[in-house]
Amino acid sequence: MSFTVTPDRDMSIENVFTPYILSADIGGSHITAAICNYKTNTIVEQSQVRIDINSQGSAADILFAWSNILKQVLERANVHISGLSLAMPGPFDYHNGTSYIKGLNKYESIYGINIKFHLANTLQIHHKRIKFRNDAEATVAGECIAGAGKGYKNVMGVTLGTGFGSAHFIDDEITDLNLGSLSFKETIADDYLSTRGFVKRYHELSGQSVKNVKELAFIADMDVVAKQVFEDFTEDLSSFLEPHILAISPQCLILCGNITLASDLFLPALKSRLPNTTIELARLGEYAPLIGAANLFKPVEKAVASVKKIKINDQ
Repeated sequence: MSFTVTPDRDMSIENVFTPYILSADIGGSHITAAICNYKTNTIVEQSQVRIDINSQGSAADILFAWSNILKQVLERANVHISGLSLAMPGPFDYHNGTSYIKGLNKYESIYGINIKFHLANTLQIHHKRIKFRNDAEATVAGECIAGAGKGYKNVMGVTLGTGFGSAHFIDDEITDLNLGSLSFKETIADDYLSTRGFVKRYHELSGQSVKNVKELAFIADMDVVAKQVFEDFTEDLSSFLEPHILAISPQCLILCGNITLASDLFLPALKSRLPNTTIELARLGEYAPLIGAANLFKPVEKAVASVKKIKINDQ
């Protein structure tokens, strides 16, 4: 095995700290991982790997798949890494690394498991060099650092995919808004503004089933029901977001996630419904959460450099 991890020796500040981070995005049906250079906010060429995951599988199968793809990425890149960052869906203890996902039809088998220590043991990375970030927060952070939100000081971002995520970026600080868990219509926003919202609505109106938004987008030109589903989604998204946009007053709203691949079917109408809001489509794709998660190590590098400087001055 050809990969190397920057030596840790109890996190001694005398160790070399490189800008290379093994970064991963844990999706509801996949994992994407790559080596990220958080100083240049770029992905190391040919280091990216993406595989589908059965998020309803056993804990052993899920953890094996995650560990395996992370090892693959490390084997591809001939660089020293300083740590591991993961963009994770919630509920999750992001500080300690324990999953509390339950009732969301994904990853229930890893409920209560400390992912941080499992990966530390499997990959031989010091647990203090493993960091977790909310997936929506990581995605919006990545876009604000190097994508559609670059240059803005106040940004609201939403992720439209297997779930509905949201985050607020202001003055270089980002916060997970967790709007998906708020009450909306008969249940919560996440049930309507996500892939399962599309799938459920199409079944309600047509009595037929589709797997995902991609299938609906493909038939929308010839299926009036599919077209209606996109119109309903646009109405739901605009009516749900409007009061939150008024409260935050963002300079722009960034739309992220796989559902935006069908943006031609809802973005023009959304802009009409939110005429006073600048709406941007995400530009980084799957790189955004990788960059956003890896940037958690910037404060660590600064702290290490600061202590090194103090030690040198004391000598």
